[in-house]
Amino acid sequence: MEKIPMTRAGFDALDNELKTLKTVDRPAVIRDIAEARAHGDLSENAEYHAARERQSFIEGRIRELEGLISLAEVIDPSKLSGSIKFGATVTLVDEDTEEQKTYQIVGEAEADIERGLLNMRSPLARALIGKDEGDSVEVRTPGGGKSYEIVSIRYI
Repeated sequence: MEKIPMTRAGFDALDNELKTLKTVDRPAVIRDIAEARAHGDLSENAEYHAARERQSFIEGRIRELEGLISLAEVIDPSKLSGSIKFGATVTLVDEDTEEQKTYQIVGEAEADIERGLLNMRSPLARALIGKDEGDSVEVRTPGGGKSYEIVSIRYI
């Protein structure tokens, strides 16, 4: 199977979530199911059905995280340099509004645009990869075309 690139921080976050699901959430939901069973008739027991749904979600997420972690290829951006590639922290200026934004290009599993973590498969990241400081990029987004100037590239 194909390796999944991710930063150390992204890998650690997924690993911590997996440990929490296995050591805290899974035992808690097992206790909840046992307690709900003790209340008698399961066919009309909302607590039991809610706990079983939660258990199903937890087990599915555990399998998903184990799969991601087993395929993870941890890349240390601080060892990289040059034009934009995976792991780069890029500061951009919107050429229309002069608004400045900073993003780090990361793997799909750790992307969170609200925290400035840009999915490497996103249209913006694909447009940025291979570019240098001072370059302009045109990006087609669902909201229309955007133009950005690359102000800085850092690998931290």
